[in-house]
Amino acid sequence: MKLLALVFLGAVLRGVAPSGSAQSRVAPARVQVVAKEFSFGLSRVSVKSGPAVIELANFGQDPHDLRVQRAGARHIAGIGVVAPGKRRELSLKLPRGRYSLWCSVANHRQLGMRATLVVR
Repeated sequence: MKLLALVFLGAVLRGVAPSGSAQSRVAPARVQVVAKEFSFGLSRVSVKSGPAVIELANFGQDPHDLRVQRAGARHIAGIGVVAPGKRRELSLKLPRGRYSLWCSVANHRQLGMRATLVVR
């Protein structure tokens, strides 16, 4: 028991938290995307790389969705259709880069429902 206490104390003094503790987890970056006819508004235009939560909040009168794609990548992540007045979240890990965000419902993207998020 004394040995375990000494190991823990040594880790604390070195600034190393035991695995699984609150100090070893990184809080995800959060971005809210507000959807209206026919625009996207981002709560922030850049975040740090790592875990992230993107929330789609539909403040419009029509259903909308969200697609997220890193520049140069093939994979497209997304949130399915969100009804007016509703919200949904997408949790993912974002490497550095520029990300295109858009609504893929009908011709909403062409009508202006698109934005760019920079991950640094």
